[in-house]
Amino acid sequence: MTTLHSASHIRRTQLAVATLFLVLGFNFGTWASRIPALKIYLGLSTAEVGFLLLASGLGAVFSFPVTATILHKLGSKAACMISGALLPLVLIGLALAPNYPVALFMMLLEGVLASLLNVGMNAQGVQAEIVGKQAIMSRLHAVFSLGGLAAALFASGMTFISDLVWVHFLVASMILWLAVAVSVRHLLVEKPQASGGGQRFVLPTGVALWLGLLALCGTIVEGSMSDWSALYLKDVVAASAQMAPLGIAFFSVTMFIARWFGDVWRTQFGAPKMLLWGGLLSGLGLSAALLIGGLVPALIGFALVGLGMAAVSPCVYAQAAKQGAVALAAVTTMGSIGALMGPPVIGFVAHETSLSWGMALVALAAALIALLTPRVKWD
Repeated sequence: MTTLHSASHIRRTQLAVATLFLVLGFNFGTWASRIPALKIYLGLSTAEVGFLLLASGLGAVFSFPVTATILHKLGSKAACMISGALLPLVLIGLALAPNYPVALFMMLLEGVLASLLNVGMNAQGVQAEIVGKQAIMSRLHAVFSLGGLAAALFASGMTFISDLVWVHFLVASMILWLAVAVSVRHLLVEKPQASGGGQRFVLPTGVALWLGLLALCGTIVEGSMSDWSALYLKDVVAASAQMAPLGIAFFSVTMFIARWFGDVWRTQFGAPKMLLWGGLLSGLGLSAALLIGGLVPALIGFALVGLGMAAVSPCVYAQAAKQGAVALAAVTTMGSIGALMGPPVIGFVAHETSLSWGMALVALAAALIALLTPRVKWD
């Protein structure tokens, strides 16, 4: 890794890494915002749309051998360069897909490349923290959220110019390429770990296993809150159509605010305390909201979940990166599994029992974070 000698160099590196977080958030938000248009364009059923989204998740889950090998042999800067160059091509390929199988393949590639960028940029974030001697991971994850918001607003604006998805994705891809080109030159250079002959898929053990379980629980909570909070307010609380979307809004706003200030809190209190109390706050807050019932308790409970869960991903990925590239790739993969499998499991439980019981599983996953945190040997 190169040594940075000045505050300006450190600042440029931090901004470069933040740009990559923005890029990934913008990438996600771009294709997600046009799912309805792609559904019409490809003539898909609702079930086929579900499998389209599943393809992206499966790509992320099975990307582990690719991400581990690239990080091990080439380093995180190369991982960011490769994924940053190819992700926009996948966007364009998705927009021009002539049929459903091609669209599925593009979404599978999207999952692989997004996972590669996710691992690479988190590794760069940890190195930037070390070099700059300043905690920044939480704000980086907040910037990722801003990227998704920016993509949604950009998609809305593009519809006034053209209804064609390929036009939107082409312009978005040019923006992404420009952002990547500007940022990658300021990333930190790592020495490739060429010895060892590559990495095969192995189940994580030791610290990586416990960190992976923390990532799994955290993404189960995040994904389920995003997918089920509005429906819970509508079907269980009987909220109006205008009030139902406020569930995800309360959750997202508190999470963004907590992540923006989370670096200061992590420096002051340490990651173990943040995850321990965050898990308890989220689990108990959501449980109380479910038991009390009603709109106001639900909104307060969702806000507490956002506040408590904000530190999980930044702290877990930062600690995983310190264990090495393969550990970070494994932990990121387990996080992807939680994001992929969590919401459908909640839906299955809700179908067999009720959505209240499904949301109770979300509260349990949050509480498990508090139980798992002491198992990790934190640096």
